[in-house]
Amino acid sequence: MTRRRSALLLARPTARALRAQSLRARALGDDTGAATAEYAVVTVAAAGLGGILIKLLTSDWFQQILRTILETIIRAALSFFGIG
Repeated sequence: MTRRRSALLLARPTARALRAQSLRARALGDDTGAATAEYAVVTVAAAGLGGILIKLLTSDWFQQILRTILETIIRAALSFFGIG
C-alpha cells in the first residue's frame, strides 16, 4: 500500500466514530429556531415592561412623586441663583 492511500484510510472516520458522533448530536438536540424563540421571549418581556411603565407613569401616586421631585429641584436651582 502506498503512503498516500494509507493516509486516506487513516483519515476516514470509522463506523464506530460515526455512530458516536450521531449519538452526541442527538443528545445535544437541534437548536434550529433558537434565535427566533429568544427574540420572541425578549419581545414579550419588552411589551410587558412597557405595560407596567405605562400603568406606573399614569398613576396619581407616581405623578405626585414626580411633581414633588421637580418642585424640589426647581426650588434648589432658584435659591442657588438667589431668585427664590
